[in-house]
Amino acid sequence: MMNDGIVIVDKKEGITSHEIVSYFRKKFDTPKVGHSGTLDPFATGVMAVGINRGTKILHFLSAQCKKYHVTAELGTVTDTFDISGQVKEVNEVTDENLLNLESTVMSFTGKYEQTTPAYSARRYQGKRLYEYARQGKIISLPIKEVEIFSVEEFLQKGKEFSFTVSVSSGTYIRSLIMDIGYKLGCGAVATKLRRLKSGSFDISQSKKMEDISFSDIISIENSLDFPKIRVFDGTKVINGIQIFKNDIMIYDEFTKGSYLRLFDENNEFLGLGVAEKNSSFMPFLLNSNDRNDRVVKIFRIMR
Repeated sequence: MMNDGIVIVDKKEGITSHEIVSYFRKKFDTPKVGHSGTLDPFATGVMAVGINRGTKILHFLSAQCKKYHVTAELGTVTDTFDISGQVKEVNEVTDENLLNLESTVMSFTGKYEQTTPAYSARRYQGKRLYEYARQGKIISLPIKEVEIFSVEEFLQKGKEFSFTVSVSSGTYIRSLIMDIGYKLGCGAVATKLRRLKSGSFDISQSKKMEDISFSDIISIENSLDFPKIRVFDGTKVINGIQIFKNDIMIYDEFTKGSYLRLFDENNEFLGLGVAEKNSSFMPFLLNSNDRNDRVVKIFRIMR
């Protein structure tokens, strides 16, 4: 039975990411459980959870792009930027606000500087931001460049609006809603949020956490969509001997600096490497072990 890898949870509303981790620690009887990125308690949808050695690849998954469907309402501002927070402002929503709403939403497509919500799990000087917020401490919140790749399926009904959005890693959708509201001048708050996709994992692959069993664990090698390299002698790789052209049996196309999945001669997963050249250079490399001809630097062995 495979006990190392990733499970894809369809998180339900009202539960925290920490509670999901605790649930799977008990269910799979292991302390080695983690998640690939916090999903707010009011939010639902895709969450990748690492089991045992699967926790070693979570940082790769958290760095991938995300896709959400969000519903929001104009005129209200809360301290958390979502409907679960304490109301700080209630403003009039004018006809002009409603008329300009869609164009304002679309104007955020591309890169922009986003302020991290005070009530978030991001660390600042060793503590989570929500710890400062709960203590009533006012700090200068971190600003980060994020990217909105696309906005689709925009719908508007009075003060309520919704859309589907694809974003870079680290983008806070409730901050995006707040920024839309402030640009309009009336404020806005996220009322519903559902993560539809995280990296290569889609909502269609997810299950409610109570329905997940050992058979649903996706292996480490199948949880990553990095190019694949197969070597003649996996023992050499396990022993830390670096990979040169004459060590490689078969390879997918890859670019310099990209992560690669390493497999042995029997097609068993070994771990991860980093490409030191583009695969297009392979035909021109010498069959030597000269350092300049090294193709892959071993990053992490997972055997």
